[in-house]
Amino acid sequence: MNLVLGLILFFIGQALIWIQTNGQFVWESFRKNPLLLAVGFGTIISYILIYATRYTVEYFDGLLWPGRFIAFGMGILSFTFLTWYLLGEGITTKTLVSLIISVVLIAIQILWK
Repeated sequence: MNLVLGLILFFIGQALIWIQTNGQFVWESFRKNPLLLAVGFGTIISYILIYATRYTVEYFDGLLWPGRFIAFGMGILSFTFLTWYLLGEGITTKTLVSLIISVVLIAIQILWK
């Protein structure tokens, strides 16, 4: 259960980071209020990522590296989806290969014990 919670929280945290930093290209209010976004989102994101890290470290018996790679991979996946969905940027061959590598990276961390 710790792994599932960690994966979900990393995805949510990374998605919120995307919204915080790239929302300025989607919504005018985000462009006009960077300080408010930094303070408001920063606290929430930090809290989510602290728990995501805790859950993955517990799942991997105290190891920090697997969670870091999982966080990176979840960031790539959330970035890809949100960039496509909110900004309409397509997936090029290069992006597709990068996505596959991200999925492989996550799979290695989860499946290779």
